[in-house]
Amino acid sequence: MGFFSALMGNAGVAQPSELIKEYGVLLAEGEIIEIGFKLVRDVFIFTNKRLILVEKQGLTGKKVDYLSVAYKSISRFGIETAGHLDLDAELKIWVSSEVQPSIVRKFNSQVNIYDLQKVLAQHVLG
Repeated sequence: MGFFSALMGNAGVAQPSELIKEYGVLLAEGEIIEIGFKLVRDVFIFTNKRLILVEKQGLTGKKVDYLSVAYKSISRFGIETAGHLDLDAELKIWVSSEVQPSIVRKFNSQVNIYDLQKVLAQHVLG
């Protein structure tokens, strides 16, 4: 992932081994990381049981907010693909009965948004 793309808030694919090393303590027994994405300081991880959002706060990034979203609480999701001039794609996730999407993330062109959609569909739909 390029530095400029990261500064613009676009996520790129993170290596599972890197995610396990840093965030393995968050995993329940039998839970495995399937795919993860990294922004400049933030990470979101798709496991076989839930979605984990990691948001580092403050100047030093020492304060960290961990949000865990069970797939069964995701009521719907959508993707917006990149156009010819726009190289970014967007993921929107609605939790429970929220009117507006609870989670919105942009991805750079290195991320296949369709693969991400497949992971969500697999867990949310069944």
